Amino acid sequence: MAKRRARIISVVNEKGGVGKTVTVINLAAALSLRGKNVLVVDMDPQLNATKGLGFSPDQDSLSVYDVMKPKRPVPAESVILHTSWEHLDCLPSHVDLSGLEVELANKAGRENRLKEALEPTLHLYDFILLDTPPSLSLLTVNVLAFAREVLIPCQTHPYAYSAMDELLETISIIKEEINPNIRIMGVLATLFDQRTRVANIILEALKADKRFRAKLFNTVIRINTTIAESAYYGVPVVFFRRWCTGAIDYMALAGEIVG
Repeated sequence: MAKRRARIISVVNEKGGVGKTVTVINLAAALSLRGKNVLVVDMDPQLNATKGLGFSPDQDSLSVYDVMKPKRPVPAESVILHTSWEHLDCLPSHVDLSGLEVELANKAGRENRLKEALEPTLHLYDFILLDTPPSLSLLTVNVLAFAREVLIPCQTHPYAYSAMDELLETISIIKEEINPNIRIMGVLATLFDQRTRVANIILEALKADKRFRAKLFNTVIRINTTIAESAYYGVPVVFFRRWCTGAIDYMALAGEIVG
């Protein structure tokens, strides 16, 4: 039997509020429902992905910070948490992660700390999904240095669409200077409200844009209040309310990615 080696997918957008963390949590859960072993890596010091999977770390909890810190790092396997749902694990974040950039400032190979920490876990999972901060930082660079694929959530709003240029430039620089194996796997239209004219205009713009149209997922994530409600309870929407539009959309996205 071939040895499992995870597909490493970073969910990245330098603009906040586009559905990035929601996509990480709910895509991971949808993939787990398909029998795939999935690890969510929360690289955002705000801990939203960690909380969205039902965890409430305290000050002394081990986290991704501990596997990346320059002094006496901890093996990732000893920090990974099993969620309440089969096939779905989490490498949690911590507020201490916000200070890691300063700690690594003068360290050689600082952009590969995450890659080095997680390489030993690749055989355990079918997918590793990485959540990122909503800004370009050393944490984001570590994610992009490790990932093989980039999923870009784009809110169907003019500001989010116009911010794509900067993100594409960042990915291009990473590919040229740090990680030649990285590629954009797909662009995901998020927070789509078909009742509004502007959302429809932006969706059509994404479909027409020659940079994205070949990579735009067929699935569109519709705006759905149940997704926010499920996040409040720390339960992915596919487990919280299986037949709401949010759950249906993320199951469809998982199907596209697996297929």
